[in-house]
Amino acid sequence: MDGCFKAAWWCRGPHGQTLWARLARRPPHVALWRERLELPDGDFIDLDWTEKGSGPIVIVLHGLEGSSESPYARGLLRAIEHRGWRGVVMHFRGCSGEPNRLARSYHSGDTGDLTFLVTTLRRREPRAPLAAVGFSLGGNVLLKWLGKTGGVTPLHAAVAVSVPFVLHSAADRLQLGFSRIYQWQLLRSLRHAVDAKRRRMELPLKIRDLSTLKNFRDFDEYITAPLHGFDSANHYYTVSSSRQYLGGVTVPTLLLHARDDPFMTEAAIPRPDELSESVTLELTPHGGHVGFVAGIWPWRPRYWLDERIPAYLARYL
Repeated sequence: MDGCFKAAWWCRGPHGQTLWARLARRPPHVALWRERLELPDGDFIDLDWTEKGSGPIVIVLHGLEGSSESPYARGLLRAIEHRGWRGVVMHFRGCSGEPNRLARSYHSGDTGDLTFLVTTLRRREPRAPLAAVGFSLGGNVLLKWLGKTGGVTPLHAAVAVSVPFVLHSAADRLQLGFSRIYQWQLLRSLRHAVDAKRRRMELPLKIRDLSTLKNFRDFDEYITAPLHGFDSANHYYTVSSSRQYLGGVTVPTLLLHARDDPFMTEAAIPRPDELSESVTLELTPHGGHVGFVAGIWPWRPRYWLDERIPAYLARYL
């Protein structure tokens, strides 16, 4: 169904929406404290918590190369605080400002650490209502996890924003037109992380010159796949894409997606018959990728996600 978001007249195109939210937005100040969660395989993930000490917990899953410093994460954390809830950003491995210990890192289909976090939180506070919000890659992880766990998840509700439902399509789309700028920036960050890790440990990689990796498909073929047990980039994309798992979601879940998202084509958007009865898809004509910038004037922008996401979660928390 079509959502109620109306893009700002001064920020209407897909790239304007995407880049404004990414570059022009000042991340709201939110006081956070960090917890290190030790994982069963000897690695760790870092959690950044808001300061409130009780009440419902909302887990925030960032996008590719994101963190609790990302403007969209900060905006949502502030909105969560205003509701009287607790927010916690689960940093994927290596994304908290400190390299993780193992050769492996994180990827779009990696649900193991989310499982461990949710199990840990439920053990600590069995009665605290739980929800989760995932952005882009984090949304893909969340939806795959929800679809595979089905009715056994303890979450009360979930929201996924600008999800690359079909990873094959996203990899191809990011090689076209202006979208190559996003690919270039993200690949630069990913290559830097691999290079920094390779200076600290031996990695089971055949490739030596990372500068030859010019697109996501190359990176996933020579880095993501061998480090995480996939046969190839195609194997990784096939088993990790979240669209195929949407029919198994039993938790009330809201999907927020713009038809003009420059990270993928409209063909990647799931059909209504692919969604379980628990999933609501809100499509908007505009919004870009994790953009959704509204407001009458550019000096007073409104970030619609900070309003829509808490409003949906409030029905269940």
